[in-house]
Amino acid sequence: MIARLAGTLADKTPGRIVVDVQGVGYDVQVPLSTFYVLTEPGTSVSLRVHTHVREDVIALYGFATGLEQDLFERLISISGIGPKLALAVLSGMEPPDLVRAIKGQDVARLTSIPGVGKKTAERIGLELKDRLPQSLQAAADATKPPAPEEQLRADLLSALLNLGYQRVPAEKAIDKILKDAPEARFDEALRAVLRALMK
Repeated sequence: MIARLAGTLADKTPGRIVVDVQGVGYDVQVPLSTFYVLTEPGTSVSLRVHTHVREDVIALYGFATGLEQDLFERLISISGIGPKLALAVLSGMEPPDLVRAIKGQDVARLTSIPGVGKKTAERIGLELKDRLPQSLQAAADATKPPAPEEQLRADLLSALLNLGYQRVPAEKAIDKILKDAPEARFDEALRAVLRALMK
């Protein structure tokens, strides 16, 4: 099993990178939280890795921090949640915020992540609430929650990136919508941003 990769970042796209280790390119899927801390291709990179083995494929999932990897592995231990959905959860919410949402069984917050329905959110909260180690809870508690408007902006950007929109036009559309309607709910703001991007 591969537990760690250290090499050169050969290619980088949202959700997937290629790490060159002495001439061998490893295709690694990563959450957006890891993707955004990586520098440009050609630079050195070191990642924690979860090797997922199925009958037909061996897939590598990379993480910048132990917190991300721990949450990923706890998520895939839940019945009905595979690596793809676990990555979507980590991409839709910063790890400390995810820990807080799980502890508080915040179904509304969890269902704001694209691909997570009410039943899945309830299952995540129910199964992980009492299984998060103190180290994860301490890491979350040490991180100040963002202001509501900052959180809404981050949630909207995450949703748009997951839908395939480019970061710069997405940020511009979000800024415009939130300037006109700063008190909008997530679903209202997302619909307004999507309309703006389609024009």
